[in-house]
Amino acid sequence: MSRVWIAWVVLSVAATVPVARAQDRESAAAPALTIAEAIDEALAHNLSLFAERSGLVIADAAAITARLRPNPVVSLSADHLDLLGTGFDRSNNGGPSELAWRLDVPFERGGKREARMEVASIVRSVADAQFAESVRALRLDVTLACIDVIAAKATRALVADNLRTLEELARVNRTRVAAGSIAPFESIRSQVAMLQFRTTVVRADLDLAAATARLRVLLGRSPASPIDVVDDLRSAASSALPDAARVEQLALERRPDLRGLQLAQARSTADLRLQEALGKIDYTVGAEYRRQQGLAARSNSLGFFVSAPLPLSNRNQGEIARAGAEREQAARQIAARSAQVISDVRTAFHEYVATQGLLVSMERDLLKPVASAREIASYTYRSGGSTLLELLDAQRAFNDTMQSYLDAQAGLRRAASRLNAAVGTEVVP
Repeated sequence: MSRVWIAWVVLSVAATVPVARAQDRESAAAPALTIAEAIDEALAHNLSLFAERSGLVIADAAAITARLRPNPVVSLSADHLDLLGTGFDRSNNGGPSELAWRLDVPFERGGKREARMEVASIVRSVADAQFAESVRALRLDVTLACIDVIAAKATRALVADNLRTLEELARVNRTRVAAGSIAPFESIRSQVAMLQFRTTVVRADLDLAAATARLRVLLGRSPASPIDVVDDLRSAASSALPDAARVEQLALERRPDLRGLQLAQARSTADLRLQEALGKIDYTVGAEYRRQQGLAARSNSLGFFVSAPLPLSNRNQGEIARAGAEREQAARQIAARSAQVISDVRTAFHEYVATQGLLVSMERDLLKPVASAREIASYTYRSGGSTLLELLDAQRAFNDTMQSYLDAQAGLRRAASRLNAAVGTEVVP
């Protein structure tokens, strides 16, 4: 049964070895990026950010439209023409034929153009805030994706190192079996432990491949483009804690999504003024030149006109009410978002503090003892003072501890990134 189990493990590992080799080739060919370089590349090539940037162009176009004045209207008319063959003469007294040219110029009242321009200007500022919010979210996504890649690479290096230790143990045990120092069964058990751990290495390769694929999409690269990230997971571990109250106040000042809602409230106020202006009637002033060609004589005449609608029913009441309701809605949205910003900052701050404390305690109390325990177990086993199970238990404890340490390092970098994103600016490196 032991040999059948070994054969099954060997086949399952061999089927996934090409994944690890392909990952090695990709890492060797990929130009290394830091997190800052990855963020810059994403800001320049991310496809979703391209779509968000189009909103700025749309807002600029709306501002152009808001500045335009209404066009004058030119009318040309030819009336009482003898095109049906009646024959205008003195007996039927037909005609006279008339040719007219008329110009009507609308005059806006109530400051409509100024109100439109004010609304368009604020809409452009809202678009800027929305774009800044998209940039904030993209920065966080790229940073977390880079940390995932770095953590996956560190995990892969850890399990590869542990695999080499188990491979060396299996090789030594085969030599000891040949020398008659241990029973063959113990060599088989060390071989099985080594082969089982190879599946852990393959899983680490798959995790790294998935992390790089997510980062590749965020950077706007093609699926076949190689990618690698080089940075330090320990950079945030020794950072001083920022003041919690100052961080919350800074978030209320810097968060672009909150700024966008505040600008939306200003836009609704300006829109209310615009709708009130639209409720005021406009005048149209016109002038006409008319030429008459009669049987007895011809004449030229001028006419002047003033027209205005009668606001008996429609005084733009609905749009005025809508703009006022939107202003009230914006005020409630600002209050809700402010509370959410404070909650985001406090959650991220507590996560950062807790993760930093965990990492410091692990470095102080756990890393050296577990490494020493593994070395002692290895030495004792090689000298015949302990069993293989005791050595494997020590190796497993070392693996779990080092993996937890890597997770804590990556967790601290993630917590720092989330805190910076929650505040809207960098408060911890």
